[in-house]
Formats: sequence, C-alpha cells, structure tokens
Amino acid sequence: RLFNRENITLVQEFFVMTFLAEWGDKSQIATVAMSTTSNPVGVALGGILGHAACTGIAVATGRLISEQKAISESHISLVGGTMFVAFALHTLITL
Repeated sequence: RLFNRENITLVQEFFVMTFLAEWGDKSQIATVAMSTTSNPVGVALGGILGHAACTGIAVATGRLISEQKAISESHISLVGGTMFVAFALHTLITL
C-alpha cells in the first residue's frame, strides 16, 4: 500500500529534513530574488521541478549504489561531510 503508516512517516521525516536543510540556502535566496521581478507562478513551478529533478537523481543514484553494494552508507556520509566542509571553507575564504 502506498499510504500506509510507514510510508506516511517516511514522507513526513524527509519533508521536514528537506525543508529545514533548504531554508535559507542559496537556491531559496535566488528564488526570492527572481520572484521580485518575474512571474511568481513560473518561479515556483521552476523551483518545484528543479528540486524534483535533483531529488529524483539523488534517489535513483542512491538506489543504484545500494544495489551494487559498492559503497557503504558511512562512506557516502564521509564524502558528503567532507564536501560540505570544503564548500564551507571555500565560502569563508572567498568572502
């Protein structure tokens, strides 16, 4: 079943995680700026489709990696964390 308790809980968890992670990031600030001079419906639709495409690619890639058993979740977390720190340092240096 699509709408069972487990799936609803999963959707809630990922909604909150994504909402909090995206709040105030560069894409949201760019969306605010774009909506001041462009059609808000077009900006909203473009943002929704863009996030959906990125999420779809991430889910498909994660599924592919998990099926291959080539890389563990801890390795993915380590690489992601390292990239996050590298981007933060780059931002600090270039400010």
